[in-house]
Amino acid sequence: MKRIEALDVLRGVAILGTLGTNIWIFTAPGGPADLLGLGGQSGAVETFLRFLTNGKFLGLLTLLFGVGLEIQYRSAVRKGMRWPGRYLWRAALLLAEGVLHYVLIFEFDVLMGYAVTSMIVAYLIGRSDRVVRAWMIGAGAVHVALVGLLTLAMLYGGAQPPEPAGSTLFTQGSWADQVASRLQNPGLYRAELIFIIPMGIVLFLLGSRLLRAGVFEPEGEALRRRLAILGLGVAAPLNLLTSYAGPAWFAVDRYILPPLVALGLLGLITSIVLRMRGPAGPIRRGLTDVGRTALSCYVFQNLVAGALCYGWGLGLAARLDWLRPWWVPLLWALICVSFMILASLWLRRFSRGPVELAWQWAYAAPFRKGVMSRTGGN
Repeated sequence: MKRIEALDVLRGVAILGTLGTNIWIFTAPGGPADLLGLGGQSGAVETFLRFLTNGKFLGLLTLLFGVGLEIQYRSAVRKGMRWPGRYLWRAALLLAEGVLHYVLIFEFDVLMGYAVTSMIVAYLIGRSDRVVRAWMIGAGAVHVALVGLLTLAMLYGGAQPPEPAGSTLFTQGSWADQVASRLQNPGLYRAELIFIIPMGIVLFLLGSRLLRAGVFEPEGEALRRRLAILGLGVAAPLNLLTSYAGPAWFAVDRYILPPLVALGLLGLITSIVLRMRGPAGPIRRGLTDVGRTALSCYVFQNLVAGALCYGWGLGLAARLDWLRPWWVPLLWALICVSFMILASLWLRRFSRGPVELAWQWAYAAPFRKGVMSRTGGN
């Protein structure tokens, strides 16, 4: 299967857009409490800026993981390989990488959730449309029910998410202190997985089916137009309303409407890429290269943001809090441009990003000729 150029651009947009959500955590002196709406009410400008990214690029990245899973499935079928077979080892490596990323770098890692979701969806992706539709409806119902129950509890029961212990952890604590906090509070920091897995099943399967429906082909213009209208014309205005509705609407604001907006972004960006002619300019080339090194950029952009903002690094979150929110998008843009340049320079010498190279070595290790001859192979 030939490489789909729009997928690389979309991955680049999704990775940098995910940082657009995370940057508000890194730059808040209270750390993750800011994302949970516990650091006080944000101003109107900050609320709008956070609306632009919150949940939308998580949804887009999840859809793209589903597209990638469909591509892996097609490759296995084409080669006559057993499915899911080796893919489960691929998912296990992703889980291990997510655990390391969570413990060492960032509380809200998504790779662990994607790994678990992919293990489930791997057994569904080749099933009939009827089975897939049933799973999407069932998982979607569970997801909506969970979000609805949490929203009702926060609206009428006075429930609030618990605040991480230690308000100075991210301004004065060491890197080791933060690692210890993640190890001690998995129930708090990993609670998002409860929402990601049912939602992920729906979006993974939807991404697979969108690829089959030809959304990335020139003939898929009508489908892309419908996605753009649904996501950007309908869901985005509603999402703007929930952004200003208060902390009680946090779950709806992040887990219900943004995935619909992500569908609109997928449709719009794909149409733009397909209409482009001639050599790629610096922005398109940079986004493509970030997309080709997506795993590396996701991990290292969070590491860089932590080093710049936390107390164990430059401590900019505390030092520049008086300039919030204005300095936050500037820092995001600086990191994005830096990674677009670094990704392009890296790919001049290597075919994959540094994390991807290490990951590919680990993936291939059990299946090398010597091991396969002893175990019977796959």
